[in-house]
Order: sequence, then C-alpha cells, then structure tokens
Amino acid sequence: MNIWTDLLFKKNNTNVKPDKMPAYLITDGPFKISRHPMYLGMFSILLGISIFFGSLVTIFPLIIFIIIIEAKFIPLEEKNTEKIFNKKYKDYKRQVRRWI
Repeated sequence: MNIWTDLLFKKNNTNVKPDKMPAYLITDGPFKISRHPMYLGMFSILLGISIFFGSLVTIFPLIIFIIIIEAKFIPLEEKNTEKIFNKKYKDYKRQVRRWI
C-alpha cells in the first residue's frame, strides 16, 4: 500500500479494505484528483512493468486488473460509501473522477 494513503486511512481512523464500511470520507491528498488512487497506483505499476518488458504478453495482467477492479471492487466500495455518506459522497463523485 502507498505510504501516503496508508497514513490518511490511519489518521482518519477508517477502513482500507474494499469490502468493509468506511468510517470517514477521505477527500484530501491523492483523493483530490482520483476517487481510487490506490488502484491508480497499482495500475501505474503494472503499466510500468509492461512498458519495461516491452512485450504484449505483459499487457494481459493489466487488462485483467482493470476488469476485476471495475467489475468487483470499485462498485462495492462506491455502493458502501454512498450508503454511509449519501449526499456528501455524491457531491464528491461529481467533483472527482474515478481514475484521473
């Protein structure tokens, strides 16, 4: 996990696990530019590895990662967060993009 986001979660005493209910809506730090900066960081690492190796085969884990995150984790996180923070989260969603 990214040190910056880890500190934000600990500082605000909220859960980092995507299947758990959040206790606090973090909107500062990297969350100002992306609603899911940890997934964006993981994507960037996979993209960097793919570029480094320069092989089409290395693109497949990147594609699989995006499909899984978009299909399973992000919808669950956003549903739970909206359930807890309702209007505040809806406003945040209108202001900040999912990825970048």
